[in-house]
Amino acid sequence: MVIKLGNKHMRLHRPSFSRFMLYILLMTLVVVSALPLFAMVCRSLMPLDELYLYPPRLIVQKPTLRNFSDLLTSLSSSTVPFTRYIFNSLFTTVVTVFASIMVCCLGAYGLVKHKPAGSKVIFAVVVAALSFSTHVTQIPNYLVVNELELVNTYWALIIPKIAVAYNFFLVKQFCEQLPDSILEAARIDGAKELRIFWTIAMPLLKPAWTTLAVFSFVNNWNDYFSPLIFIQSNALKTLPLALQTLSGGAGVVARSGAVGAATFLTTLPSILVFALMRGKVMETMSFSGIKS
Repeated sequence: MVIKLGNKHMRLHRPSFSRFMLYILLMTLVVVSALPLFAMVCRSLMPLDELYLYPPRLIVQKPTLRNFSDLLTSLSSSTVPFTRYIFNSLFTTVVTVFASIMVCCLGAYGLVKHKPAGSKVIFAVVVAALSFSTHVTQIPNYLVVNELELVNTYWALIIPKIAVAYNFFLVKQFCEQLPDSILEAARIDGAKELRIFWTIAMPLLKPAWTTLAVFSFVNNWNDYFSPLIFIQSNALKTLPLALQTLSGGAGVVARSGAVGAATFLTTLPSILVFALMRGKVMETMSFSGIKS
């Protein structure tokens, strides 16, 4: 059907049955994907008498914030407050994300645009590193960290996660799309290489390094294995280890509400980071962030 508006013609497409079924399928997938998050939020607000109802109740009937106050006081008998675990996770994650962005962007830019001797070999090594599972490299990582005498320090949680092969590969693919004409024009104008990198390359690479920041934040914030291996002091443990401490041992029934609140607080930062940067992530995944 065609509708004429002045000198313009507008064609209206009648919704077909297949398109309608596609929308139904997509809405179903959205609901199924969001259901665990909705259940997590409800569980963090459930009083203790609702947590152990049978059959289990999905929607909270009498929401309460007492679980969050219990969370802050559940470790009051310990020498380490719960806020210390939050600081440890936040500090190690932020430093790791920032250092990873700097190292990967500088390395990828130099490898692609300056082409040093052996650049192809270096990139081949990076690609080969993608084939190894992170669990395979845990023992070599521990041996290196132990030799550097960094065990039971913040650096044991930061240094091994800075130069990640996938992050380097992601930024390298975007660096190849940087127009050489812009870089050459800046050099002709007398700009130094570091200034070119900061004022030209980094803004053009924003979709890549924001995606890197999201992935790195989520992986490091939720990392349970690395602190378990490298950290011995309670004062240096992170949120995932604190959550494990709350969910085990004596009094686990009484702390069920606090566990739900801790799970919500642990998951919330990752959701917020992705929600704020989802546009850049989608732009990176479609490879439309840079046009030459």
